This record gives sequence, C-alpha cells and structure tokens, in this order.
Amino acid sequence: MWLLWALLCVQGVRAVYELSDRGGWGRQFDGIGAVSGGGATSRLLVNYAEPYRSQILDYLFKPNFGASLHIFKVEIGGDAQTTDGTEPSHMHYPDDQNYFRGYEWWLMKEAKKRNPDIKLVGLPWAFPGWIGYGKNWPYDFPDVTAYYVVSWIIGAKQYHDLDIDYVGIWNERAFDVPYIKVLRNTLDRLGLHNIGIIAADGNWEIASEMVIDPYLYDAVQIIGAHYPGTLTVEDAISTGKQLWASEDYSTFNDEVGGGCWARILNQNYVNGNITSTISWNLVASYYEQLPFGLEGLMTAKEPWSGNYIVSSPIWITAHTTQFTQPGWYYLRTVGHLENGGTYVALTDRKGNITIIIETMSHDNSICIRPPLPKFNVSAQNATFKLDGSFNDLKSLQVWYSKLCTNATKPALFTKKSAIPVTGGLFTVELGVDEVYTLTTLTTGQKGSYPKPPESQPFPRKYMDDFNVRNPPFSEAPYFADQSGVFEYFTNTSDPGEHVFTFRQVLTQRPITWVSDASQAISVIGDYSWSNVMVTCDIYIETPGTGSAFIAARVNQGGSLSNLAKGIYFWVFVDGTYKVTGDLEGKIVLRKGLAGVRARQWHTLTLHVKVRRW
Repeated sequence: MWLLWALLCVQGVRAVYELSDRGGWGRQFDGIGAVSGGGATSRLLVNYAEPYRSQILDYLFKPNFGASLHIFKVEIGGDAQTTDGTEPSHMHYPDDQNYFRGYEWWLMKEAKKRNPDIKLVGLPWAFPGWIGYGKNWPYDFPDVTAYYVVSWIIGAKQYHDLDIDYVGIWNERAFDVPYIKVLRNTLDRLGLHNIGIIAADGNWEIASEMVIDPYLYDAVQIIGAHYPGTLTVEDAISTGKQLWASEDYSTFNDEVGGGCWARILNQNYVNGNITSTISWNLVASYYEQLPFGLEGLMTAKEPWSGNYIVSSPIWITAHTTQFTQPGWYYLRTVGHLENGGTYVALTDRKGNITIIIETMSHDNSICIRPPLPKFNVSAQNATFKLDGSFNDLKSLQVWYSKLCTNATKPALFTKKSAIPVTGGLFTVELGVDEVYTLTTLTTGQKGSYPKPPESQPFPRKYMDDFNVRNPPFSEAPYFADQSGVFEYFTNTSDPGEHVFTFRQVLTQRPITWVSDASQAISVIGDYSWSNVMVTCDIYIETPGTGSAFIAARVNQGGSLSNLAKGIYFWVFVDGTYKVTGDLEGKIVLRKGLAGVRARQWHTLTLHVKVRRW
C-alpha cells in the first residue's frame, strides 16, 4: 500500500477542476468592450462605401456574429492630439454647442442599432482651451469642467437618443478628488443618478484615496485601471467596487496579438478580480503610418478600396462575448491549469454555464505593455467536474481556436462536436496556444460576408472641392487632423467658386494630452509618395500674423506631429514665403517674397521631385 502511494506521488495524478456554484458566486461580470478614440482611431471608417461599412460594423457589434461587444467607449473630443489625431469638441468655445461634429455620435448609434443593450462610456483625453482659462489644466474650475462633460451627456440624449452609462475623468492623467465630487453632484442634481463614474483611467492609485474618503467612495462606481498586467492591488479589492481594465491590449492584431487578448481576457479575472476588459482600440481605421498602426480588434484602413481585414482578436473576443452577458456572474471556482493556461466559468444563475479555457504560451501572447514575465505552457488533458446547479448537464457545446504559430495554420472560432458530460465529468485535450469555449448556449455563430475588395494604395490622383451642401460628417473624406480642427464651412460671403470650403476653426490652444504641434495640420494620402504635386486654394483670415502652408512627404503624425519632417511651403500675410524641412519651421530651405495678403484667395502649388543622379 505504501509503495503504491509513493508511486502515485512520483508520477502525479491528473487534476480535476471543480466548477460549482454551491458556495455562491464570484464577482458580477460587466462585459468586454473596445475604445474608439484616444484618438481618431476610427477616422477612416466613416468614409467606407456600403456595403463594406455596415459589414465592418456587424463584425464589431452585431450579437452572435463577430466580436459582439458588450461595451463601447468613446473619446469625448477635446480639439487636441490624443494619439493618432484630434477629435473635435462639442464646445470649441463657451457659447458654442454642436452635437453633430465628428463621428463618435454616428458610431455609437450604429452600435446601438445592432445591440440595443450595449453599454456606452465617454471619456475626455483633452479639453478645449477655454476650460482652463489660459492654463493647460482642467481642474481649477471644476464646475466649468463638469458642466462641459455633462453637456456632452445631455447632448447625446437630446440630439441622438443615446443613453450614456458611464463617464470618466481624464484619460491617463492626474485625477482631482474635488472635481470628481463636483461631477457626481452635477450628475445627481440633473437627475442623472444612473450614470456611473469610472475613475481614474490610469493606475490603481485612486483606490487608496477611496478607502479613506467616504464621499469619494460614494462618487465612484467603477475603479478603472489601464494595462494592469492582469493584476490589481489590495486597496482596490478592499473597496468592494467593480474593477475594470478600462483600457488594455494595445497590440498588433496578428496572431500574437490575438494570443495577448485571449490571455488577458481570462487572466484579468483569474489574477486580478477584474470584471471588464476594454480594448484599445476598436478598429484600426487610421493611416497605418500613424502611431500604433494595426492595433485594433480588426483593420479597416482603406475606404478608397473597400478592403478590410477581420483579424484574430475579433474571434478571440467572440469566445467570451457570444456566450455571456453583463450581469452574469463568475463562479468562484476559476484558476490556473497545472501545465499552464487558465480557465474561467460564468453563469446567468438560471442554469446556463459558459467555460473559457486558454493555453497561450509566453512568446505567442506578449502584449505591447506591460512586460510579461516568463512562464511555461505544455499540452495537457484537463478534467472538469460540474457540481451544484450544473450537476445534471449531459453535454456542452464546443467552440475552438488555435492561433497560428510558425507553420501551423490557425483555426479561429470553429464549432466542434458537443462534448459529453458523464456524472458531471468531462475531459478536454488541450494543446498550446488554444482557446476553448464550452457552454450550454446554442446561439453562437461565426458570421461572414463575401471577401472584401483587394487592397489598393491611396489614389495617385485625388481632388476635393468640398462642394457638399449637407455633409454627413464635419470632416472631409480621408483628411486626418493632427493638430487643430478642420471642418466643412459654407462661405456665404463669397459669390464665386469658394462658397464650399474646409476651414481650420480653432483660435485657442486646447488643454493638451501630448505636446501638440504649434501649427494646425491635417494629413491625407500616402507618406511614401516621392514625386508629388500639391495644389490648394487658401484664404488667410487673420491679418498681421496669419499664415498657411501646404506640404508633401510628411513623415510623422500622431503624438509626435510636432517633430514631423517633410517639405513645407509656407506663405505669410506680410507677403513673404519660406520652404522648410520641418513642421516647426526651423529647417529653412528657401525664403523670399510671395505677395500673399490676408482675406484674399490665393492658389499655392508645391512640386516635389526626387533628383536622379
């Protein structure tokens, strides 16, 4: 008897993982989501022609079709650069309110059209300059900032019939306790008690303030941290508040990115009690050469061709979202597998159960941030024991993904034969870099559309006269603002050919999120063009100090726009011109007289040619 026991100890006994609700449930599940913004990450999506635009939206939002997202978070535009571009504010100035600028309103409505139950979140990355009264800081006048944010919430309802569910403070920047309390009081005073505050979209440090400040504790509904590495802190757990990875992922949407997403969707709860994970970003719908190109759940960066790519993170998302809903509960019996990987189980508390298993290896699940400590995963057979409400189940539906490693062909969100359950037991043969969903639900579906058009470069010849009487969006197609805000403008004072124009509308520097360029700039086209001719009619409105430029071969956008090199042709209202090699105008290549004056139309033409030696 002793010899047999010793032999079993040496060889090991296969673990049995219990899945039971006998001891109650774990935390409530709040859903999986994605971010549009931070910034201008959906800029090109609006310019897709039908049916391709609707197809992309279906892959993102339509229930039981693709990613089937539960939560949709958008930037509250603040007129400043916030990663890949600027998004316009609904209030450029205190006496200006316009709830039709930009594309986030449209995108939220499209999400709601497909899934009326989707939760909506708004978060500022930047603020228009008037809020700071000359300072690059939004908290000195908390009533003003709260008024600005709450106006966006009210405008969403009044003009678009959109109910915002949550609002944040200031993305990845310092939080201010008095402002959070003022925001909560403002919401409550206006009858918006149902809108939860998420704080503080940085790290977990606000939790240490909440445990000693009962008023702050009451004001905050969700503690949201960014890129937590699947971990939380004791103060956050001790509050008893719901904990979110309110921004996470931010990784190329290849198979390694899919592995990153699969790992953190499970491990954020297993390791950190995190009940919602939100991807930055929703869809990589911006010029690829801008920062963090191809870092959405899917890619849609060519509206001129109609091409888009349904990437692996869409189907990894579906493993959870198509078989759960916000309001379900995690079981307490979740955890790590013996040979690496994790499992979670959720229930609607009505007899349904969904189990998600991931076995992502280290090298095939590295996220861009934070650093990932080394770990090992190997093939294994995992036996699970259903107990409690699930003891009498006879079978479970199975969905399977195998992410591509080396020469292995990926299998993404494939329906397998149901797995039998005998005496509450079932066994799954697990390889490495796999995801399994086992569920009582039978509603899952891998949606599909015909293959989209082939990829094409930006058209070599392109022109726009902005002659649109009722533009559906405030921005002209394909233009991506990097500093300043450009909008369609009907110039009724001009009886000639310049009635319909594209106008830079800001006259005050916003409260910035990064180091915005000092010059307004909007980019379009292909940065790799070498022989280029750019022609533009320009009108400078500001006498004395006004200027304008056109440029080609601009090599930098996004958060580092101020460092952009290229060929810039500037004209000034004093009649001079210069050609520079940078946006800041420090590398002067040529200068002279041009005869340009304010409040007159002029045509600028820039030829850039590669010299052949």
